[in-house]
Amino acid sequence: MMEKSETGKKIALRTVIGFFCYLLLNPLIVFLSAGTIRWGMAWVYFGVSTLGMIASRVLAIRKNPDLLEERASYRDAEDAKSWDKALVPIAALYGPITIGVVAGLDMRYRWTDPSPLGVQIAALGLAVFGLAFSAWAMIENRFFSTVVRIQTDRGHTVCDTGPYRWVRHPGYAGGILWFSMTPLIFNSIWAFIPTALTVVTTIIRTSLEDKTLRDELPGYKEYTLRTRYRLAPGIW
Repeated sequence: MMEKSETGKKIALRTVIGFFCYLLLNPLIVFLSAGTIRWGMAWVYFGVSTLGMIASRVLAIRKNPDLLEERASYRDAEDAKSWDKALVPIAALYGPITIGVVAGLDMRYRWTDPSPLGVQIAALGLAVFGLAFSAWAMIENRFFSTVVRIQTDRGHTVCDTGPYRWVRHPGYAGGILWFSMTPLIFNSIWAFIPTALTVVTTIIRTSLEDKTLRDELPGYKEYTLRTRYRLAPGIW
């Protein structure tokens, strides 16, 4: 028991360090690509995203303390789907980084003509909504793992409360809205290219995860009859 506890603490510490490195990585890449730190909207964007990500994880872990270890040990999860281990880095790391690089270069070389400030502010408002919606999903669902797996070791059951009453994958839905608004916030038309690839990857992941849950998680098929849509009510 003591050995398991010590292992859990090491995993948690590694995860916290990795998380803060990730928080620093994105703005560092954007500002290096832009060649300047004098970019007000970028500071606002990263300020909002940093506060949102920290707050969501603190609240989620306070409600479900074992969630940190679950999300931290995804690399060692033998029952995680192999296709998801390939998709996670694209959707969560390479995609966002590429969006930042392109947006930063666009800022440096002025590829995109300036858009009205109102457009950027409106996009930021929608992005914040998406971030909050995704955070709510993490806080509500104690099985909000980093990778797709049936968590039999944690008594995996269907979550149908909170945002899960409206769509079956609110975490992905919020993330897609956040990423979709990022090029508008950064005033970069070219950033829509890596954004589209990131969003498509997330949609593919949603579809595969939904099929996995239908096939393997007891009660999920019945849940799909109550909550019909995966990402967007009335659409899909």
